Amino acid sequence: MELRVEHLCKRYGENAVLDDISFTARIGVTRLLGPSGIGKTTLLRVLLGLETPDSGTVNGDKFRWTAVFQENRLLEGLDAEGNLRFVLGANYNAAAAQALLEELGLGDVGKKKVRDYSGGMQRRLALARALLAPSDALALDEPFTGLDAENREAAMRAILRAAETKIVILSTHEELPIPVLCQIIEL
Repeated sequence: MELRVEHLCKRYGENAVLDDISFTARIGVTRLLGPSGIGKTTLLRVLLGLETPDSGTVNGDKFRWTAVFQENRLLEGLDAEGNLRFVLGANYNAAAAQALLEELGLGDVGKKKVRDYSGGMQRRLALARALLAPSDALALDEPFTGLDAENREAAMRAILRAAETKIVILSTHEELPIPVLCQIIEL
């Protein structure tokens, strides 16, 4: 399984956000690296089919994608289980959900509403939702925002486990110690 991006270009008016981007991503982690505003989020949006490129091709429509966006996009009036059940529907597996929530430090939140979570707790729940959803590929836009070192490490372990069987496109502007070889695309 591979994702091919060939000569991708995207402009907003006179501003060229993506200019002739080409790469191939396979199962494992492909990291988009670059400063804020360079086009990482736009590239992810194109891969997810949320934006149309001006030119170039992406074969990403062959994949079932799941994503962590820059915004957590959670249902604030529900608890963790409610958010996961809403998104996963018939694919909800209580044991798998509880195990991942515990791994991400959310095992003891009970029926607490998401609106009462800290930013880091919300981020970890958004990540859990993406990791639990059936998919071939994950698009992760700044997935470590608001996480302390311990929670970042737990999140990284969960992402690396997913990368054993899926294409993971990880966007970040910061240097991260990723303990496995990964492809880096500099924008």
